[in-house]
Amino acid sequence: MDYIHEYFLCDNCSNKDFVRIYNFSMRLHSVNFSEDLIYDEIVEELYRCTKCNKIFTETQIKENLAEFKRKHE
Repeated sequence: MDYIHEYFLCDNCSNKDFVRIYNFSMRLHSVNFSEDLIYDEIVEELYRCTKCNKIFTETQIKENLAEFKRKHE
Protein backbone atom coordinates (compact mmCIF):
# COMPACT_ATOMS: atom_id res chain seq x y z
CA MET A 1 0.00 0.00 0.00
CA ASP A 2 1.36 3.39 -0.96
CA TYR A 3 1.13 6.32 1.40
CA ILE A 4 2.26 9.91 1.66
CA HIS A 5 3.79 11.16 4.88
CA GLU A 6 4.17 14.93 5.23
CA TYR A 7 5.29 16.86 8.28
CA PHE A 8 4.30 20.28 9.49
CA LEU A 9 7.51 22.29 9.09
CA CYS A 10 8.49 25.56 10.65
CA ASP A 11 8.05 28.19 7.94
CA ASN A 12 11.10 30.01 9.25
CA CYS A 13 13.74 27.23 9.32
CA SER A 14 12.01 24.06 7.96
CA ASN A 15 12.49 22.18 11.23
CA LYS A 16 9.90 19.50 12.07
CA ASP A 17 10.48 19.29 15.85
CA PHE A 18 8.43 21.32 18.31
CA VAL A 19 7.90 21.50 22.05
CA ARG A 20 4.54 22.25 23.65
CA ILE A 21 4.20 25.37 25.78
CA TYR A 22 1.26 25.93 28.11
CA ASN A 23 0.01 29.29 29.33
CA PHE A 24 -2.41 29.28 32.26
CA SER A 25 -4.55 32.27 33.10
CA MET A 26 -7.81 33.31 34.66
CA ARG A 27 -10.21 35.94 33.33
CA LEU A 28 -12.41 37.64 35.93
CA HIS A 29 -15.55 39.59 35.09
CA SER A 30 -18.70 40.79 36.76
CA VAL A 31 -22.28 40.02 35.82
CA ASN A 32 -25.42 42.13 36.26
CA PHE A 33 -27.26 39.75 38.59
CA SER A 34 -24.50 39.23 41.19
CA GLU A 35 -21.83 41.15 43.03
CA ASP A 36 -19.53 38.14 42.89
CA LEU A 37 -16.90 37.94 40.20
CA ILE A 38 -17.20 35.16 37.65
CA TYR A 39 -14.03 33.62 36.29
CA ASP A 40 -12.97 31.58 33.32
CA GLU A 41 -9.84 29.45 33.46
CA ILE A 42 -7.91 29.62 30.21
CA VAL A 43 -5.23 27.21 29.07
CA GLU A 44 -3.43 28.08 25.85
CA GLU A 45 -1.33 25.51 24.01
CA LEU A 46 1.47 26.87 21.88
CA TYR A 47 4.19 25.04 20.00
CA ARG A 48 7.78 26.32 19.78
CA CYS A 49 10.20 25.25 17.07
CA THR A 50 13.20 23.58 18.70
CA LYS A 51 15.60 25.11 16.17
CA CYS A 52 14.63 28.79 15.76
CA ASN A 53 12.13 29.19 18.66
CA LYS A 54 9.31 30.50 16.44
CA ILE A 55 5.95 29.92 18.12
CA PHE A 56 2.86 28.48 16.41
CA THR A 57 -0.70 28.12 17.62
CA GLU A 58 -2.61 24.87 17.37
CA THR A 59 -4.91 26.55 14.84
CA GLN A 60 -1.99 27.44 12.57
CA ILE A 61 -0.75 23.86 12.64
CA LYS A 62 -4.20 22.37 11.98
CA GLU A 63 -4.78 24.73 9.06
CA ASN A 64 -1.45 23.72 7.55
CA LEU A 65 -2.24 20.01 7.96
CA ALA A 66 -5.67 20.55 6.38
CA GLU A 67 -3.90 22.14 3.41
CA PHE A 68 -1.80 18.95 3.03
CA LYS A 69 -5.01 16.94 2.88
CA ARG A 70 -6.62 19.24 0.30
CA LYS A 71 -3.47 19.09 -1.82
CA HIS A 72 -3.67 15.30 -2.09
CA GLU A 73 -7.44 14.89 -2.60
